[in-house]
Amino acid sequence: MEAPIKPITNKPYNIFYPEKLNPLDAIFSPNTVAVIGASQKPGSVGRNLLWNLITNPFGGTVFPVNPHHSNILGIKAYPSIFDVPEKIDLAVIATPASTVPKIISDCVDAGIKGAIIISAGFKEIGEKGRDLEQEILQKAHQEKIRIIGPNCLGVMNPISGLNATFASRMALPGTVGFISQSGALCTSVLDWSLQENVGFSAFISIGSMLDIGWGDLIYYLGDDPHTKSIIIYMESIGNARSFLSAAREVALIKPIIVIKAGHTEAAAKAAASHTGTLTGNDAVLDAAFRRCGVLRVNSISDLFDMSEVLAKQPRPQGSRLTILTNAGGPGVLATDALIENGGQLAIISPEIMKSLNQILPPQWSHNNPIDILGDADSQRYQKALEIVAKDPNSDGLLV
Repeated sequence: MEAPIKPITNKPYNIFYPEKLNPLDAIFSPNTVAVIGASQKPGSVGRNLLWNLITNPFGGTVFPVNPHHSNILGIKAYPSIFDVPEKIDLAVIATPASTVPKIISDCVDAGIKGAIIISAGFKEIGEKGRDLEQEILQKAHQEKIRIIGPNCLGVMNPISGLNATFASRMALPGTVGFISQSGALCTSVLDWSLQENVGFSAFISIGSMLDIGWGDLIYYLGDDPHTKSIIIYMESIGNARSFLSAAREVALIKPIIVIKAGHTEAAAKAAASHTGTLTGNDAVLDAAFRRCGVLRVNSISDLFDMSEVLAKQPRPQGSRLTILTNAGGPGVLATDALIENGGQLAIISPEIMKSLNQILPPQWSHNNPIDILGDADSQRYQKALEIVAKDPNSDGLLV
């Protein structure tokens, strides 16, 4: 009798979220991290980076790299990346700009697949900085190392606990993916989010986008099962085709909110001196955002409000809204805002109308907005809220 044939099989994996197949996993889900430019000096970027990585356990190992110290914060330090005893997934670089091209070259030779360049002093300072960037890109593209930055705060993955930034605090875990071209705005959003208990699936300072741009990150967060929505602070669009292609695809399944700075000439010049990039024609970008399904807001307060709503509320299934109020004026203003932004007033279903008539005074509005009158107490609000929340004709409720 012939021996049974045993087919050769591969190790099973999740076909929807395969592990370690995305090049950006080396940055957002590393097993080993080298901090190049780690420092003992209190308040320095190198010290804060190392401290954040070791005090926010992400399940990996951290290696300080500094040729002038044998240990930093009680951890053995190594003179160069080649002396580290393990293969490194992510290098976080906080050294002078002039040293970064050689460091990236060493990272490539060491087989490192991800890098975050915290350092400033590149194209935002002029021709000399642009030359440094070209040196970095030439080596990086040759060996396919992916880079965030330069001139950035770093990245956080609050889901895993990774804090590869020099920020003073760690973001809460949640479902909002946040990407910002401004490190200072990152810290402002971080402070606000901790006060308001808003969590993030990713918290990314993208800097001047030498390599990884908007499109890369939108696609990555679009595939991330922890991310339910994406919030962006943008000064320059960079590779417009990449951004629009990614946004058009991902916006079908996850809302994307953008605040685009630099829509005046003076602000555009300020942005150019900040990140070294041009902001683009504002009217053209506005039209492009609408075409690819991106919602643009015009103020930081709107960005915060949208972040909180997306973090704490389920996504509506449609555009029909019920407005519940105890005053006519606010109801009218809310209606204007709803219609002007593409929504519509829900038509109260007959069964809900009947139930409201039973608990409200005869003078109530008998329409949407549902005005339960100025003398409404908490019990009237509660009863009305419980009734209208059951209306099958409505996708959302504003009180």
